[in-house]
Amino acid sequence: MKLHIQNNFTTELPADSSEINIPRQVEQACFSYVQPKQPSNPSLIHTAVEVANLFGISQEDILSADFLNTFSGNTVYPGTKPYALAYAGHQFGNWAGQLGDGRAINLTEVVYNDKSCTLQLKGAGPTPYSRTADGFAVLRSSIREHLCAEAMHYLGVPTTRSLSLMLSGDQVLRDILYSGNPAYEKGAIVCRVAASFIRFGNFELFASRNDLATLQSLTDYTIKHHFPEIKSEGVEKYLDFFQAVSQTTLDMIVHWQRVGFVHGVMNTDNMSIHGITIDYGPYGWLEDYNPNWTPNTTDRQHKRYRFGNQPEMALWNLYQLANALYPLINDAKPLEAVLNTFSTDYQKEYLNMMRNKLGFKIMKDEDAILIESLIELLQLVETDMTIFFRNLGSIQKEDSAEIAFDKIAAAFYDEKALNESILDNWHAWLGYYRDRINQETVSDAERKEHMNAVNPKYVLRNYMAQLCIDDADKGDYSLLNELFELLKKPYEEQPENQKWFAKRPDWARDKVGCSMLSCSS
Repeated sequence: MKLHIQNNFTTELPADSSEINIPRQVEQACFSYVQPKQPSNPSLIHTAVEVANLFGISQEDILSADFLNTFSGNTVYPGTKPYALAYAGHQFGNWAGQLGDGRAINLTEVVYNDKSCTLQLKGAGPTPYSRTADGFAVLRSSIREHLCAEAMHYLGVPTTRSLSLMLSGDQVLRDILYSGNPAYEKGAIVCRVAASFIRFGNFELFASRNDLATLQSLTDYTIKHHFPEIKSEGVEKYLDFFQAVSQTTLDMIVHWQRVGFVHGVMNTDNMSIHGITIDYGPYGWLEDYNPNWTPNTTDRQHKRYRFGNQPEMALWNLYQLANALYPLINDAKPLEAVLNTFSTDYQKEYLNMMRNKLGFKIMKDEDAILIESLIELLQLVETDMTIFFRNLGSIQKEDSAEIAFDKIAAAFYDEKALNESILDNWHAWLGYYRDRINQETVSDAERKEHMNAVNPKYVLRNYMAQLCIDDADKGDYSLLNELFELLKKPYEEQPENQKWFAKRPDWARDKVGCSMLSCSS
């Protein structure tokens, strides 16, 4: 196995002066060198071959001892020196100070076909940023990360990728519900792949300490290597950088809302400067269309990171990034100008996204009212978001409201809850919708094809992931392989996999891992 190594980050940015691997405050450094802890008996569970191909790893390489040893942390690849990033962040709206890669270790940067990426192990042991944690991860959360990163990619959502999933052979102690009842679970390691793992919190750390030299070095480095399209200089360069991050963040959130994804932990240390989804913890897909739903047990009371609040939280996090970059600009007005356009731009992009979901190519002023009334209707009784929008594409221009309703009825969890008033409202809306699609010039078949390209049939529902976890815990990885292949084609009909195009089963409504999840991993 041959990797084409480059070490730009560690070569060009300041390193921690100490290599003592104990929890501590790290000053005036962007990273700390750290060795992964050797697992006792690593074994490969699954590899995303398409990700391996991104940096020149072949099928033969995947089966090699080099692959197993490198991506389990058992050995350090020649010419590399693993490291953990230093960053800070706001967690649930509160300043948390130094955080850093507490259970993530960056192996190296690689370049292939003129594209570079960073390879990172999650769960490979402690770092100086582990605080009171052990730096390891368990099979449960690692399966969720591995499956979700790839599922999001194939949904067309900007995301980190996942190369491999391995067992460490070691046991890891976790309190899954923070209930005071910890238990040992199988340890696991995921290799994550991204252009970089630089976050909003990297900039917050140095701004908070008034370490402006390191702040500027990090920002200049980030623009040079990851935003080469920015050609401006001085203050304008930093403003263009902030504008670019704001735009890609907005694009990412629109995609989240399109497919019904809820991140669950939108802290500033979990926000990538690339506008990609990062850190898959207690995430979930909206099943019942409830904008107030959050998958995170820690967020149960205040629901800060609920589905409907994700755009506002993205903007809040961008405010924190703006504050961090302010010392390089020394003028709040241009930063505020970017922030002030975010909500307006989001509403425009959201409206266009919803038009696509509804099959509208022609833009009409009344679309906003039709969409708003639909969102209200979807909340009247428990309605499955994925099934509703997918089946909506089957409605034809000549359908009566009653026939149209029959085509979406499978999305309701309890049809008995549909009283006469709610049924009347649905029939009225479907009548308006029929009139609206009759204003479109495309055929029913063309519109359905267009809608099916943006409304997925298959998403990684929490109960599906939990079934996979339960089997994997017994050493059976067949469902893991099945779901991985299913989620690579989320927009295709896949009639052989029709059983997964179904509402959440009743047994999963309150089962641990199927409804809400903790940050425990």
